[in-house]
Amino acid sequence: MTDYKKTLNLPDTPFPMRGDLAKREPLMLKAWQEKNLYRKIREVCKGRPKFVLHDGPPYANGDIHIGHAVNKILKDIVIRSKTLAGFDAPYVPGWDCHGLPIEHQIEKKHGKNLPPEKVRELCRAFAQQQVDRQKADFIRLGVLGDWDHPYLTMNYNTEAGIIRALGKIHERGYLYQGQKPVNWCIDCGSALAEAEVDYEDKTSSAIDVKFRVVDLVAFRKKISNSSGNSGSADQSAKPVYVVIWTTTPWTLPANQAVSVNPDELYVIADMGSECLLIAEPLLYGALQRYGIDRAGVNTVGKYMGRALEGILLQHPFYQRQVPIILGEHVTMDAGTGAVHTAPAHGVDDYAVGQKYGLPVDNPVGDDGRFFENVPLVGGLLVWKANEVVIQELARSGLLLKEEKLQHSYPHCWRHRTPIIFRATPQWFISMDKRVRSTDPDDVNQTLREAASAAIEATAFYPSWGRARLEAMVKNRPDWCVSRQRNWGVPMALFVNKQTHELHPRTDELLEQVAQLVEQRGIEAWFSLNPVELLGDEAKDYKKLPDTLDVWFDSGTTHDTVLKHNAQLGYPADLYLEGSDQHRGWFQSSLLTGCAIDGRAPYNALLTHGFVVDGHGHKMSKSKGNVIAPQKIMDTSGADILRLWVASTDYSAELSISDEILKRVVESYRRIRNTLRFLLANLADFDPNRDAVAVEEWLEIDRYMLAFMRMLQDGLERDYQHYDFHLIVHRLHNFCSEDLGGFYLDILKDRLYTAAVKGIPRRSAQSALYHIAHSLVRLFAPILSFTSEEVWEHLTSDAEGSVLLHTWHMFPEQADEETLLQRWARLRELRSRVQRALEEARSAGKIGSSLAATVKIHVGGDDFELLDSLGNDLRLVLITSEAQVMQALDSQEEQILIASSTHRKCDRCWHYREDVGIDAGHPTICGRCLSNLYGSGEVRHYA
Repeated sequence: MTDYKKTLNLPDTPFPMRGDLAKREPLMLKAWQEKNLYRKIREVCKGRPKFVLHDGPPYANGDIHIGHAVNKILKDIVIRSKTLAGFDAPYVPGWDCHGLPIEHQIEKKHGKNLPPEKVRELCRAFAQQQVDRQKADFIRLGVLGDWDHPYLTMNYNTEAGIIRALGKIHERGYLYQGQKPVNWCIDCGSALAEAEVDYEDKTSSAIDVKFRVVDLVAFRKKISNSSGNSGSADQSAKPVYVVIWTTTPWTLPANQAVSVNPDELYVIADMGSECLLIAEPLLYGALQRYGIDRAGVNTVGKYMGRALEGILLQHPFYQRQVPIILGEHVTMDAGTGAVHTAPAHGVDDYAVGQKYGLPVDNPVGDDGRFFENVPLVGGLLVWKANEVVIQELARSGLLLKEEKLQHSYPHCWRHRTPIIFRATPQWFISMDKRVRSTDPDDVNQTLREAASAAIEATAFYPSWGRARLEAMVKNRPDWCVSRQRNWGVPMALFVNKQTHELHPRTDELLEQVAQLVEQRGIEAWFSLNPVELLGDEAKDYKKLPDTLDVWFDSGTTHDTVLKHNAQLGYPADLYLEGSDQHRGWFQSSLLTGCAIDGRAPYNALLTHGFVVDGHGHKMSKSKGNVIAPQKIMDTSGADILRLWVASTDYSAELSISDEILKRVVESYRRIRNTLRFLLANLADFDPNRDAVAVEEWLEIDRYMLAFMRMLQDGLERDYQHYDFHLIVHRLHNFCSEDLGGFYLDILKDRLYTAAVKGIPRRSAQSALYHIAHSLVRLFAPILSFTSEEVWEHLTSDAEGSVLLHTWHMFPEQADEETLLQRWARLRELRSRVQRALEEARSAGKIGSSLAATVKIHVGGDDFELLDSLGNDLRLVLITSEAQVMQALDSQEEQILIASSTHRKCDRCWHYREDVGIDAGHPTICGRCLSNLYGSGEVRHYA
């Protein structure tokens, strides 16, 4: 007896069912490197329109974490999709290499007493080690780029470029020196940028303190003569105290004034032996805080805040008098409506102090301790001084209330310790100084205005990023760009020893220093004898010892990298980083771009969220919920990690857990099996030899070609809009529903049983060829390894790559819209039959669907649609027999399922009346006879 199984066209492919990615991916990486795949892509893309994604440099300190992986994978998806879309999309990775964290690593390992030049030498070596470690992991993620030529902010030419960028900003007039309060980390011993400050809960001592009015006669006279008061002046001889409320008692030694809101009403409350002046909206809350029954308190005067301006108060423990001043920053949210003002210790205090000419008296050193000569608190750490100040206020009877308050307070992002605001001589980039614009028609533009206009001209993905960046630019203070450290690009400035003014040839000198740094790195400045550049003038000038804020380094890479790397270009089409970079790299790049060129260095910003665990909790080692990308790559493979990233909506937090990854693995398995099925059924198909003209295809094949084109068009748009999670969802549905649950399910019979070289089978293979070529390209940005593996099996070209091509080009069809509408309805009707078949199977009426006969009673257009398929209807329904009957009305519409009474064909498993029609082959049907020994069956639709 013939073994008919051997006569079937069973699928065959060396493409394995199991991905075994963890073992296979490193071998593929080696092959990519050996054939220099990135360079091949660059050669193929030469001459195409350019798309520049500028890599925001990760910091060269420590192994990469899951957030790094998300960022680099998203960038790689963008680069690959733009390459396939017909752009020249290079990727030049970069690293941020200077700064305090690296310097701290060296201090921890070698101590703090090393010579500065040795510190810089060790920092450079350490940063290079970190770059090498991180680079290996990024490459392992399947990220293609110019890894042999990354940009490092510590490269000599980049360091020189950073100095030149400083020169351009100085030339535009934005740079100035000032004694202003800055974020100061006691542990760092340095000023901090806004992006280096996190807000965390802190418990502080909140105190209400009395400031005595010095001259009651002058006080009464002034408020009596002021317009806008709604009460008569208190004529009693009782002392009057203005009450302030503060959560930083240690700043009281620097107090220079008390601020009130000019447009709020203030009252004098008679407490019996004394009178308190408090803002009316806050009076009763304050009395309650003091434990005083408000019923026993008489209000003896009410005055607008502006009436109080200039009244002198006695400092609570120093022999000096301080004025009442007016400030718009005083709010009625909490406290007393009177704000203790120390210009050395607060941005608002400084601003209002400048208006009134108050001294910026900073009594606190770099180490967070008061200078020894400061009365009462000399030599004390500021936090310890809190206790001493409170004790002194209590002793003198000027402390009305002390209580503990938990509130949000700025902390150093590195040490997680509270910072202080401290006025020091620093260098700033002004946000509000009016300088000449790069636009000749606008000569009075501030940096804040330029940045706001640039934000308006930028595209945001997702759109909420615009409002976030706008708010940060609107409210930010001047940018303090100087730091007091060793490992950083120097502020290569010469200042006069007497006047502290910059050298009049500063722009010229900065260029000369940049040329030296280009040759020897930043050490060229630190070892420079001023005589070399200044000659006899050197006796009058000193080198500035400060280094630049590390955010200035990375924030100017548009000027130091984009404009000088032949692969790239300026401006960038896209910056892509985590949501924290609205206050970091996005903003520092925006400000330096506007300061140098009058525009943002990017056309669009893409923001992704942070990674959290499966319960939405932040990852931390203490919680034990950290998932390392290295572990995922070593166990499941990088493509699993990439598929998770792409399938997650990055605009919000990205959740990951072992359970989530298991679901991703299952999705990957379904995708891989679909791709394997396509490859296996194309094993004997040579498109040059076997392809059938599309006009000769069966109708279902032409429909799937139209459907695939429609899908690809939609996914191309999704790639343009960076909607990667929608792409994964649609591709997965296509593989499981449109292919697995519909087309391929129907196609198996034709592929396996039809004549090997007959039109029905070659038509199917021609369609599968186009579907496979489209799918492998659509998956290529996401599944970097799997797509290359599929490509090699699909094309038999081990030296090629899917990325050397663009989105698939389909053969044209004139009636695609008709096909799509016709088969969309056929699929709906088919689903009804499938449900009826499943019900019959559950009831025990039939076994498989091929054991069933179907009678469909329908009316109208549906009857004509089903009837038009003729004998192919049974093939679409995957039943052995199918009839369609015309129903006169909706009441007659029904689907009748019965078990076939015919014999089963040993070869195709259909139950047919003509099984055994040939005595020489008694167990197979007439269709199989024709496919094996005759001219082959004729099909038109399926």
